[in-house]
Amino acid sequence: WLAVPSALWLLIMATRTQKFKAFVSEPMGDKDVTAVDGINDELGLKLAAKGFDKAYILLGQFLLLKKDYAVFQRWLKGAYGASPSEAQRCASCLMDWCYAFL
Repeated sequence: WLAVPSALWLLIMATRTQKFKAFVSEPMGDKDVTAVDGINDELGLKLAAKGFDKAYILLGQFLLLKKDYAVFQRWLKGAYGASPSEAQRCASCLMDWCYAFL
C-alpha cells in the first residue's frame, strides 16, 4: 500500500515545472515574486505595483488567508487578473513550499 502514495507523488512531481521544483527546493529568502511558479513578468508587475514584489510577501498573503487554496486563488484572480492556471500553479507552489519549510 505504500507504493501507491509514492507512485502518486512521483506522478505529481513529474507534472511540475522546473520553476516550481526550483522554488520549493530551497528557502525563498529574498526572491522576487516572479520566482513563484504561476507568476509571470506581467502578473509580477501587477503584484509589485501593490506591494507584493517579493515571494515572502506573497507567502504572507497566502498565510493570512490561512493557506486556503481556493480563497487564495480567488484573491489572485479577482485582485490581479491571474488566469485560473496561473492561480492554481501559484497556490500549489506556495502550499508545497509550506509543506517543505514550515
